[in-house]
Amino acid sequence: MFDFIQNADWFILNGIHNTFSCGFLDFLMPKITVLGDVGAIWLLSGLLLSISKKYRKYGLALIIGLALSFLVSNVCLKPLIARPRPCWTENVNLLINNPSDYSFPSGHTLASVIGAFVITAANRKFGLFAIPIAVLISFSRLYLYVHFPSDVLTSVVLGIGIGALAVFTAKKATNIFDGVKSRKLNRL
Repeated sequence: MFDFIQNADWFILNGIHNTFSCGFLDFLMPKITVLGDVGAIWLLSGLLLSISKKYRKYGLALIIGLALSFLVSNVCLKPLIARPRPCWTENVNLLINNPSDYSFPSGHTLASVIGAFVITAANRKFGLFAIPIAVLISFSRLYLYVHFPSDVLTSVVLGIGIGALAVFTAKKATNIFDGVKSRKLNRL
């Protein structure tokens, strides 16, 4: 089974390279992937959501989700699975610095899917911007040969789960806090 996945990963990666490789994308993809470095665009989005009273619980959910993504990806799964990156095993012309951590799962994709999920839960119109950014960041990781497709796909599934958990938790915490606050006001 693992051989099948590995063969499919290489087939897809090489297909992406053979189909899409061009000067424009060689210029653009490194810039897009930077948006996902340390979840920067999603952390900023979480902070911006937190400023607004209307979206504060979603800002909290996004920040919690990103913290969970770091723990799941960088602390647990990457060292446990220790999967080499495609650029470590195949001689490719890297357009970005060679990553020093393992390939599985894709932290950029995980953070991006969590970000897009939470932002879309906050407001579907926000999702019209967040989802394409998440897709582009995820695709950039494949285009740049720093992740296998199965790394990215697994990260999408994990990201949806963590995003849903973060939104659910933030909503429950907000409801509990609002209930405590209203009981205190009723006593006055």
